[in-house]
Amino acid sequence: MTGNPSAYKERVEALIQKSVYISRDLSWVQFNHRVLDQAKNKKRSILERLKFIAISSSNLDEFFMVRVGSLYNYIDYDKQRLDYSGLREEPFRATLLGEVQDFVKEKYDYYHKELVPKFSENNFSIAGVDELTEEERESANAYFTKTIFPMLTPMVSDAFHTFPMLMNKLLCFGVVTKEEVDGKEVNKISFIQIPQNLPRFYEIFREDEMVFVPIESIIRSNINRLFRNVSIISTNLLRITRNGDFTLEESEDLESDFIDEIKRKLKTRKTGRVVRLEVEEGADTWMINYLTSRWGIDHFNIFYAPSLIDFTGLWQIINHSAFKYHLPSSKKPVKPITMRHDDSEESAFNIFRKRDVLLHHPYNSTEPLLKLIEAAAEDPNVLAIKITIYRVAKESRITNALFKAAENGKHVSVMFEIKARFDEENNIREAKKLQDAGCFVIHGIGYLKTHTKMLLVVRKEGDKVTRYVHMSSGNYNEDTSKLYTDIGLITTKEIYARDVSEFFNAITGHSYPQKYDYLLTAPVRMRTDLISLIRQEAKNAKAGLPSGIVIKVNSLQDDKFIDALYKASQAGVPIKLIVRGICCLRPGRKGLSENIMVKSIVGNYLEHSRIFYFHNNGDPKVYGGSADAMVRSFDRRIESLFLFVDEQCKQEAINILEYNLRDNVNSYEMQEDGSYAKPETNNEKPFDSHKEFFKVGEDTLKKVTLF
Repeated sequence: MTGNPSAYKERVEALIQKSVYISRDLSWVQFNHRVLDQAKNKKRSILERLKFIAISSSNLDEFFMVRVGSLYNYIDYDKQRLDYSGLREEPFRATLLGEVQDFVKEKYDYYHKELVPKFSENNFSIAGVDELTEEERESANAYFTKTIFPMLTPMVSDAFHTFPMLMNKLLCFGVVTKEEVDGKEVNKISFIQIPQNLPRFYEIFREDEMVFVPIESIIRSNINRLFRNVSIISTNLLRITRNGDFTLEESEDLESDFIDEIKRKLKTRKTGRVVRLEVEEGADTWMINYLTSRWGIDHFNIFYAPSLIDFTGLWQIINHSAFKYHLPSSKKPVKPITMRHDDSEESAFNIFRKRDVLLHHPYNSTEPLLKLIEAAAEDPNVLAIKITIYRVAKESRITNALFKAAENGKHVSVMFEIKARFDEENNIREAKKLQDAGCFVIHGIGYLKTHTKMLLVVRKEGDKVTRYVHMSSGNYNEDTSKLYTDIGLITTKEIYARDVSEFFNAITGHSYPQKYDYLLTAPVRMRTDLISLIRQEAKNAKAGLPSGIVIKVNSLQDDKFIDALYKASQAGVPIKLIVRGICCLRPGRKGLSENIMVKSIVGNYLEHSRIFYFHNNGDPKVYGGSADAMVRSFDRRIESLFLFVDEQCKQEAINILEYNLRDNVNSYEMQEDGSYAKPETNNEKPFDSHKEFFKVGEDTLKKVTLF
């Protein structure tokens, strides 16, 4: 960058605002601002507020590993990339990391000014060793001697020692020492990584409070025991984040053979390139210069921390048994509407044979689904079970039921996606267990990720065979189902069963279905089919017929899909979008998207349902399923959306959209420039969808209207 920095920044901002799309990565930064905003809600307890500080930090770790890592794939290997913002690689890097710098500063400022002062009134504190009583210091030093000291390994970097391999996301001390060489004083640096299997805080119990002492404070106060008879210049706490993503679906316009090239090159390294350095304020300048040169980073990649580095360590405090009263108790799930008249002792097969059942988690428990799978594992009339698995719980009732089914001689087919990011090890381990138990396990299809969520149970009933189908937006994970909002449909309708059977044949064998009756699937036709539905709404609007589109997804990023929405808006179609995270569509721009509104819901539950509603001249077509409106979802994942045909289940799905649109407690409205603002309530009664869904009854569904 040359010339006037202020003028350059203005030109960059003008280019960003000129684009008809919002940058995916800049939109994500806005999303993390909304997560941080939850920590600013004074109606929440201090532990809840710290929880959102920790979540925003965990989000940022993944963002650097995946998205910033993906950007460096282009920069490091001289590949061109034009962001949706209109910026090339280097200007975009500076803009993006500048935005993240601002976010991190805002988070630390709020933590120190608003949250730390409230610790004492809630009977806990975070204190360094120098703030302890003499007796407490002796206790902390004894802990260092007995537990910490034996685990520490100083690693020097100089002409005689190779630069040590510092691990991703681990706290580490960079200790700068001085020694005389050939009559000159020279600096050396040694690294001490803090073992990840030690608690982040040493806990001290006082009469009226708990004191959490950061482990780094204890190590720092004893650092001389690791460097005897050596002159220490500075002791600096740091943490690095490395590029952790080399998948085609994240580096969207890289060729697959180039991804393979990167993977081959990475085999010569133990870890990926450094994309972020977090370091405490006042860190040694010589050390900073040494590390930036070593890792090929600059001031944009360096994040100075005025206190704790890595707020994810706060989970030790948040989840501490002493503070259970600080966190709200979980509300008990209610029965699904279509199951409220059934005898609880009736078998799962009898219940689901009668009618379609829509499960809306966490407001409805996963118990009906779990009971179906567990019953199928034991029932002598069940012939086969087929399932796709993306993520499962650590102690999974799903996989346990599949083990049991295989032991009982049933045919069990499992499409187990081992490429689920950050769950690879757990998935590989669980998949091997299933395979060893006699299940037919498929580990994925080439570079495609199997992200669809489907279950098929084949049962002999008299002289016929009935197929029980479950299709969902969420993973087969009973733990996350208590935290994520998801939908799942259980049905025995034969037309669904045919579609799902065909779909399983396609992903486990060599079948190539041309068309499904009730399914939209990727990577074959999903984008095309959804765009056709959008275009039909535009035709209806132009013909003076009623029209409307409501879409709820996690992310909206595919440019072809966005362009179709823009054209529908210009044709007069009212469009309401509920997008939790990334949204690359620019709403409310004159002549482009005047009829489009976008809102995001961020609150106690992670919004994870995907629902697509098309008004269809008063006969709505409503789809639910696993897919977001992203390039990776349409082109690089095996996905599915299912059509709601049962009228009551359809009304339930429409009601989910209606409640989301009414929510004025957890909602943020997207502005044309890509920023978000809390909606003006105009003295309206608060409507919190995360609470109201527990109250939904049959009478509620009779009142649902979207347009």
